Amino acid sequence: MDSDQIKEKRDFSRPSEHLVNQSLSLAMDYTWDKMQLDEHWRGEALCNVTITAEQVFLFQCLGKSPIPDAELYKRYILSEQKDDGSWPLVTKCHGDISASCEAYLALKILGMSPSCQEMTKARQFILKAGGVSKVRLLTRISFARFGLFHWDAVPHLPAELILLPPSLKFNLHRLSPWARSTLIPLLVITHHRPIYALPNGRSVANDFLDELWVDPTHKMTSHSSLFTSRELDPTELLFSGLDTALSYIGGLRRFPLRKKALRYCIQWILNNLEQPGECPEISLPIHNNILALLLEGFSQDSPAVKVGMEAIKRFTCQDETGKRLQTCESPVWDTALMIRAICDLGWNTYDDRLEKSIDWLSKLHMPKIRGGLPGFRTQKVLRGLSFQHDKNITPGVDDTVAVLLSMLHQNSSKIKSDTVLRAVMWICEMQNSDGGWGAFNTDNKQWLNKTPLKALRHSSTTDLTGYVLEALGMVLNIASQKDSEDLRLWLAQTKVLGVIATASQRAVRYLAQEQEESGRWYGRWSAGYLHGTSAAISGLAWFADGDNWVKDMITSAVSWIKEVQNLDGGWGEGFESCNDRQMAGKGYSTPSQTSWAIMCLLEELDPDDASIRAGINYLLAQQQDTSLKRQGASWEESNYTCTASPGSLYLRSQLSSHYFPIMALGRYRKAMLCTHAD
Repeated sequence: MDSDQIKEKRDFSRPSEHLVNQSLSLAMDYTWDKMQLDEHWRGEALCNVTITAEQVFLFQCLGKSPIPDAELYKRYILSEQKDDGSWPLVTKCHGDISASCEAYLALKILGMSPSCQEMTKARQFILKAGGVSKVRLLTRISFARFGLFHWDAVPHLPAELILLPPSLKFNLHRLSPWARSTLIPLLVITHHRPIYALPNGRSVANDFLDELWVDPTHKMTSHSSLFTSRELDPTELLFSGLDTALSYIGGLRRFPLRKKALRYCIQWILNNLEQPGECPEISLPIHNNILALLLEGFSQDSPAVKVGMEAIKRFTCQDETGKRLQTCESPVWDTALMIRAICDLGWNTYDDRLEKSIDWLSKLHMPKIRGGLPGFRTQKVLRGLSFQHDKNITPGVDDTVAVLLSMLHQNSSKIKSDTVLRAVMWICEMQNSDGGWGAFNTDNKQWLNKTPLKALRHSSTTDLTGYVLEALGMVLNIASQKDSEDLRLWLAQTKVLGVIATASQRAVRYLAQEQEESGRWYGRWSAGYLHGTSAAISGLAWFADGDNWVKDMITSAVSWIKEVQNLDGGWGEGFESCNDRQMAGKGYSTPSQTSWAIMCLLEELDPDDASIRAGINYLLAQQQDTSLKRQGASWEESNYTCTASPGSLYLRSQLSSHYFPIMALGRYRKAMLCTHAD
């Protein structure tokens, strides 16, 4: 298709000022309507069916018969089935063998007949994909609990891992909080190797899913593929060899330290469950925590188990599609980004509702981190101040940066508060040796991701580094204002400015090293290159004045953004770009990804640029007016754009498709007023 044809499909006309204002007005009506308890926002974090399937498995393990709300769970799982009978990890993506097998088992437990059309199509897809033997590790463990896999077909996870000292390169402190909260209860479960009953009874070699095996007479399938990739990797071979050795000695299950290790695991679980408000903010570990406690002698009526069951209810959602579980909650993130969006559109920053939401965030600061592993001192990097919701265990750089940006945009004078200052210093302490930032621990090594459990580490990422750099740049900018001499003197005395300047310089160098030849950056936490590039530019823009090196980086990135604009004027990218760079910037347009791109372009181009016009027109056209219900208007997107665990778990934040377009439209309106005031 030539350039003339492309132009004909995009709307390059200048967006009407009236339409932009009307769009933002309706969007704000929706924003206030969605406010929770007049103080914060909390959108649903949609994910694939596996989390809901695991809820069905938990009920089955607990002997709940009939399973509560079985028809509602069944309706939801069926609503997510694709035409080819499969279930995907991401909407509009190909089916996934593990998700499909889990959905199939859940439906069969819920009473679906294998001969019905939906189950027949699912079975055909699964067998064509290689059968149930091809599922990933966590699915194998779930199925082994019912005798559908032999426990010897699951990698050994010795509980003694919790006893490894921090001085070793591999210890649980180096794992991401997600991996740690997932792994520790699995250490208990894989020690006990339980076998729970299915509707056809209890058996160590249950034939309940025999129809999903290509050859059901050979179920003792090797799990070596869980360790090794297509390319020979020494680290993967090491873990494979260790697992083989553990097989010969019974997985250390009779090792003298096993009782102590299990006791430490249970104590860690109790630390995360028994204290009010201290349950993990992801649902899958809660399922496994409950089973681990029961296997270690706790009753279903024990306080810890009851707290776990109550916590699961927080993640449960129900509507016309049925009943389902979210994988996580993100009220801190949603509230911080919504505040930022409101400020970007020029709303009165002293609005009482906005002040209440800032106060709500301020109360979530963590002056002291608890919840370390039993017997170990809390790591130095966990001291300081962070912002978290309903827990005091794992501080997150991402949430903390989002809160900082929202506070400073709402009222720049908050830079003088002790809370903000300590948070800034804590973030600087969390910087990795390469100059970037990860979400949680510092300097986690890439080799940790060679183990059977993927995504064990959170090393530096360009998108998070870009957001941190944006916050640091904003602090430096506020301090440089003419009327901020007293602030500069005070910050100089505390040596904060020097620390920020050094951290910023290192971060700029990190982003320079990570930028690809095309000008783009890869982002870890949302769909690939569009998010990574947008976040990197948002940070670098604060350091572009007088620095041609930084300007060149931004100019190169903006050129790439313009090149990948879709024919409808929007931008989109799927998760295929994670493994295939040729798919970078390619995918169905979405409101959130289009907004990221527009905000990139506004940092470098005149707001009247043709690409920006087309992007704004796309957003205006995609907004859905629900004003008849007095809820204003918003944007919807069915595509998943957030990454929880690459390759296995992706999210679609319910509110991200709302606050990102508000940011883009608000910044566009402000840029037009400043640039074309005449």
